[in-house]
Amino acid sequence: MQRPDPFNAQCPTRQVLDRIGDKWAVLILIMLDRETLRFNALRRRIDSISQKMLSQTLKSLERDGLVRREVFATVPVTVEYSLTELGRTLAKTVEALTLWAESHIEAVQEAQRRYDRGGHEMN
Repeated sequence: MQRPDPFNAQCPTRQVLDRIGDKWAVLILIMLDRETLRFNALRRRIDSISQKMLSQTLKSLERDGLVRREVFATVPVTVEYSLTELGRTLAKTVEALTLWAESHIEAVQEAQRRYDRGGHEMN
């Protein structure tokens, strides 16, 4: 069997990479890896995400099998979101990227300042 080629526009692997590359999806994965949350709790905790974008991203993550949506028959209806087992495996990878970003943010910011001053030569 031939290995998938994510550089090919038709490759299904690219769909997964697009999801991982979406900032809202990454933030939702990080948040749901910590705990199960309701929609409004997610919206409050993820600064500047709109209701529409949160809803669309959750639906996409659910469709991909990464997020579980559980509805409880209460008045009003309660809906909770959590990660599936598949979602947890991706969340571990996202956590590694988050740790990298946290530990290298100063170097990235310094490179940006150097670049903005016209010093385009990077180390």
